[in-house]
Amino acid sequence: MNRKITFAEGEYYHVYNRGVEKRDIFMDRSDRVRFHRMLHISNSTRPVVYKLIQRLPLDKIEVDDKIVAIGAYVLMNNHFHLLVKEISEGGVSTFMEKLTTSYSKYFNLKNKRVGPLFQGRFKAEHVDSDEYLKYLYAYIHLNPVKLIEPEWKEGGIKNLSAAKKYLEGYRYSSYEDYAVGKREESAILSPSEFPDYFENTGDFAKFVEEWLDYEKEQVEKAVD
Repeated sequence: MNRKITFAEGEYYHVYNRGVEKRDIFMDRSDRVRFHRMLHISNSTRPVVYKLIQRLPLDKIEVDDKIVAIGAYVLMNNHFHLLVKEISEGGVSTFMEKLTTSYSKYFNLKNKRVGPLFQGRFKAEHVDSDEYLKYLYAYIHLNPVKLIEPEWKEGGIKNLSAAKKYLEGYRYSSYEDYAVGKREESAILSPSEFPDYFENTGDFAKFVEEWLDYEKEQVEKAVD
C-alpha cells in the first residue's frame, strides 16, 4: 500500500499492519490486553511509561493531550486495523511509532526474541469520502468473522446468528462499544470526533449485519 500520503489535521485514515512474515503478534489474552492499553496511553505527546499506570483500570488512565482520535479498531491474530483522525500535526506517525515500538519491546522481551515484529512501517489509506468512512465501521468490525468462518466472503455466511453472537462476544475490537454499550475499553475511543452515523446500539448492529447479508448476496449472485 502506498505510504507516500500526506497526513493532515482533521483528516481520517485507515491504518493497519501485520506481523513480519505474517506471524502472529497476539499469542494470548495478555498480549491483547497489553495492546489495548497501549492504544490508549500511546495516544499522547508524553513518553510511554507503562509501569506507572499498569495497575490502573484502562478507563482511569487520563490522556488529556491526545494526538489522534480513534474511531474503531480490531485486533486479529497476526494484524490489526485502526480508524483514526489526526488531531495534531504529525499525530498519526507519532502515535503509530509509539504504539508499535512499545508493543514490540514488550513482545520481544516476553518471548525472548529479537528483531522486527511488524512487517515494515504501518500502512495507511486516506479516507476521502463519507461513504468510505462509514463503510470502514463495517469492514473493521467484521474481521473477526473470519475466525469462525474463514471463507465467509467467498462462500457467504453459513450461520448468521452465530456470527452476530461471536462479534458481540469478541472483546478485542470496538464492536462491543458500539453494538452493546460502554465498557472500560471505551476510553480508547473518541466517537465525538467522527460523524454520528448511528442513533443507538441497535442501529449500529443492524448496519454491520446488513454488510454481512450484502457480502452473502454478492456470493449468491456470482454463483447464479
